[in-house]
Amino acid sequence: MRFKSLHLLTALLVDGVQSSVLLWNRAKSDLGARALTFDYANVKVRGVNLGGWFVLEPWITPSLFEPFGGSVVDEYNLCRTLGKDACQATLENHWSTFYSQADFQQIAAAGLNHVRIPIGYWAIRPLPGDPYVQGQLNHLNNAINWAGSVGLKVWIDLHGAPGSQNGFDNSGKRDSIEWQQGDNVQHTIETIRDLARIYAQSQYNSIVTAIELLNEPFGPSLDRGKIEQYWKDGWGTVRDFNDIGVVIGDAFFDTKSWNGFMTTGWDHVLMDTHHYQVFDGGQLLLSPQGHVSAACSFGRSLVGVDKWTVVGEWSAARTDCTKWLNGVGRGTRWEGTLAGGPSKIGDCGNRVQGSVASYSPEEKANTRAFIEAQLDAYELVNGWFFWTWKSQGSPDWELRDLLANGLFPQPITSREVNNRCGF
Repeated sequence: MRFKSLHLLTALLVDGVQSSVLLWNRAKSDLGARALTFDYANVKVRGVNLGGWFVLEPWITPSLFEPFGGSVVDEYNLCRTLGKDACQATLENHWSTFYSQADFQQIAAAGLNHVRIPIGYWAIRPLPGDPYVQGQLNHLNNAINWAGSVGLKVWIDLHGAPGSQNGFDNSGKRDSIEWQQGDNVQHTIETIRDLARIYAQSQYNSIVTAIELLNEPFGPSLDRGKIEQYWKDGWGTVRDFNDIGVVIGDAFFDTKSWNGFMTTGWDHVLMDTHHYQVFDGGQLLLSPQGHVSAACSFGRSLVGVDKWTVVGEWSAARTDCTKWLNGVGRGTRWEGTLAGGPSKIGDCGNRVQGSVASYSPEEKANTRAFIEAQLDAYELVNGWFFWTWKSQGSPDWELRDLLANGLFPQPITSREVNNRCGF
C-alpha cells in the first residue's frame, strides 16, 4: 500500500502521534527513504545564513527602507506602500543582485559546508490580500544550484509565517503575533507541503538536506502545545515526500526542555537554537571576557540535548548599535535610547554602520576571541550557522567582512588561542 498523504491520514486517527510514527515506518521504503546526504552525527555543520535576501530585514539592507523616513518598518509595509508593481520591480532587482554565484564560491572557499536560506510563506503560498510579491523561488532554485556546484548543503528555513510567529520584522510583519489565530497554522503546514513537494523529492534533494519548519516562534507569547503539534504535523508533512532532515526550534524555551520530544520513531529531527548577547541589558554589561565565558557556558548547556543540535544563528556582536538592529525608528540599549531598555552603557561610535576594519587593535582582538570561543562552544554539539554572510555595512554581523579583516579564523579550524573555553 502506498501512503501518499501521511499527514492527512494521521489527522484522522485518534492516537495521531503514535500512528504517525507507525504509518511512516510502514511506508518508509515505498516513499523512497534514503540516507541523508550530510552526516550530521559525525561531521560538524559550519555554515552561514543568507539573511536579508528573500525576507527583508531593514538593518541588513537599510537602503531599501531609508527613502520612507522611518514610516516603513518591514517587508509587508514596504510592499503595501510601494504597491504591487513597484514592489515587484524593487525586489526583483534586489533578489537578482544581493547574492550571486560568486558569494557561494567565496563561502565554500572559506571552509564552510552549509548555507541556511530564509524564505517567507508569501513566496510560496500568499494569503488573499497580502501586499507581498512573489518570484523568490526562481532565485532560490539558482541559489541551490550554485550551492551544489561548490559542494555546499542547504537548509531551507521558513522564516515568516502568516500572522507572524514572533512579531519581529524578520518575520515579514512587525509588532503582532497572530500565527496561532484562525487558519494560519494550517496555512503554514500547506506551505511546508509545497516546499517539500519541490525540494524534498526532486533534483534538489541531494543539496537540500533539511527543511526548517519555522524560525523563532516566540514561545512565551504562544501556546506551547500548539507549537509541539505543529512540529509533529510539519515532520509528517515533509515525510509525505522524503526522508530528509526536519529542523525544529526551541521557541525561546530552554533547549533541554525539548528532551524526550520527537525522539524514538521520529527520524532525522534536528534542533535549532540561537544565541545572541545583545538583546538583554545584563548581557550588554559583560566585559569582553564575560562575553567569552557566556558563550562557553551556552555551549556546555547544549551538551545532553537528545537531538542533533545546531546553533542556527549567532554573531560577533557585543552591542546592539547596528543601525535599526532593534527595528526602524527604535534606538539602542547601548546608548540608552531604546524605549524600555537600560540606561546608557556607552557610545556606539563606529559600530553603527561600516566595517570592522575601523576597529582598534584591542577591539579586533576582543572580537576574534569572542568568535573563537563561540566556534569551540557550538562544535561541542553538531555545529553552527553564522548570521549573516553580507549586509550593507553592519559591523560584527557580516561574515564576509570579518573574513576579509582577519577576525574570523582561516582555516576555519585554526585558533589564535586554543580552547578559550577550557573544554
